[in-house]
Amino acid sequence: MSARRAELLERAYDHVLTHGLADMSLRPLATAIGSSPRVLLLLFGSKEGLVRALLDRARSDELAMLARLPAAGDRVAEIWRWLAALEHRPLLVLWAEAYVRSLVDPGGPWADFARATVRDWLDVLTAGRPGTERAATLTLAVLRGALLDLLATGDVERTSAAVEIHINGGRR
Repeated sequence: MSARRAELLERAYDHVLTHGLADMSLRPLATAIGSSPRVLLLLFGSKEGLVRALLDRARSDELAMLARLPAAGDRVAEIWRWLAALEHRPLLVLWAEAYVRSLVDPGGPWADFARATVRDWLDVLTAGRPGTERAATLTLAVLRGALLDLLATGDVERTSAAVEIHINGGRR
């Protein structure tokens, strides 16, 4: 990746973390990041190519977080702490937008985003333990549901308490 492409990708990524992808248009984006639509098209091939690069960039942040999790201990609690942290909200709102778009527009630049993130998270939650995929699926459902609730309401205390009940096997 050229230095200019990497620089503009980072600027565009910062922009979509604040403004989202839904209404992204090349001209206003290019102006906001100090470029031109022509340069963006040259570097990314198309608007779809830019969206794919932005989604890959968001996924790399997510995967970097997952890679930093400790091998032992309560990984689910660590994941939730990261998900609930206020500084990660822009990334998680972008993730939610991309996840839903990949379900309703499976042929666009969002293609397979939801399926790939489910696989990433299940891989982390099973952590090489065969036979744990069903339990990991339940945990993933709890985390994703609590995350969507948190993003909608901002209620960290209630959603964290719900995740804690799940972690404790249903005991409060």
